[in-house]
Amino acid sequence: MLKRRVDTKLLLALVPFCILILAFEILPALSVVIESFKNDEGTGFSFEQYVTAFTKMFYLQAIKNSVLISAASSFIAIIAGLFIAYAITRVSERTRTRVLMISNMTSNFAGIPLAFAYIILLGSNGVFTLLFEHWGLSIFSGFNLYSWSGLILVYVYFQIPLAALLLYPTYYGIREEWREASALLGAGAFQYWSRIALPLLLPAAAGTFTILFANAMGAYATAYALVGANYNLLAIRISSLVAGEVITRPQLGSALAMVLGLTMILSLWINDRLMKRVRRDLG
Repeated sequence: MLKRRVDTKLLLALVPFCILILAFEILPALSVVIESFKNDEGTGFSFEQYVTAFTKMFYLQAIKNSVLISAASSFIAIIAGLFIAYAITRVSERTRTRVLMISNMTSNFAGIPLAFAYIILLGSNGVFTLLFEHWGLSIFSGFNLYSWSGLILVYVYFQIPLAALLLYPTYYGIREEWREASALLGAGAFQYWSRIALPLLLPAAAGTFTILFANAMGAYATAYALVGANYNLLAIRISSLVAGEVITRPQLGSALAMVLGLTMILSLWINDRLMKRVRRDLG
């Protein structure tokens, strides 16, 4: 009887949480799904919005730009993250704690503050831009922060520390005995990394890549604060269709949001599959 009372109290304690999930997660998601299948007048259901999203070059360009920027920034971050994560495992515990703390802060430093910081430092009249120009150095003479390369640079800022945070635990799954055994068998460092360590790291690296890709695909505030509507990205296009100042097409915006959401869900599903393989290989 006492156990039943405790279980009932626990279930009652979950009611506010369930209400929050229903109100702010499930119902908005259902609303987006329903709206995406409505026509522009909102009077009937059709695939009109999805046909528009995948046939109009303007929206296809938004999807393409978002995929390319997300893939490029994720690839750069995963390469840097592999080296940084390995370095984290080789330092003292005190240094490791500090590095992880800094990585955690920088991975969460995004949005408008990050864009504003880059504008101050590397914008057309940024501190470094003017400083190097005063010194007669042409390091940033051909660099445009409000372009493809500028977006990649800003995205990489919060992607690299996130990659390092996700990857460094994987190195602890590689046992030191394997390195010693390979050395006893005559294998050099290159053979050890290419035939033993990297094959074990690849599933985790691929899984981390999908997380980084989804993270970049969903980034909105940073890109919008940096380039506004001057660069055609999927997240920015959804915002302009739902809450634009000139014209709004919330049904089409919902369809594009579904494309974005399904892309991120697919990335997370791939990550889950790869992480299961990592746990199986290292177990």
